[in-house]
Amino acid sequence: MKPGAPKSVDDYIALQPEVMRPKLEQVRAAIRKAVPDAAEGIGYGMPGYKLHGKPMLYFAGFKEHYSLFAASGTFFAELADELRGYELRKGTVHFPVTKSVPVKLISRIAKLRAAGIAAKLKEKSHE
Repeated sequence: MKPGAPKSVDDYIALQPEVMRPKLEQVRAAIRKAVPDAAEGIGYGMPGYKLHGKPMLYFAGFKEHYSLFAASGTFFAELADELRGYELRKGTVHFPVTKSVPVKLISRIAKLRAAGIAAKLKEKSHE
């Protein structure tokens, strides 16, 4: 790990510009509330959550937006209406820092990712 790289989610958030910190705290709280069993840590230099050892979601702050990185973009189709208006990249949603945090949407994304992981684990257990 690079010197100065965050060792915890608290460290990561503390290193962000003041305007970004409350946004990231809300994202963190939404994910933790939606999937309380997810293990929190730092991966790829950003806060992340794993469920049953599988990557679930990561988030990060940038100059003018913060992003939610899913290890899969499978939820895009299911949430197409709710995601309209946000910039989408492969498995990533960008949220502008100038708007309020869409807590319900982030919660739904976290729950869909958790359900996807659970379904894959169930599939594997039946093989």
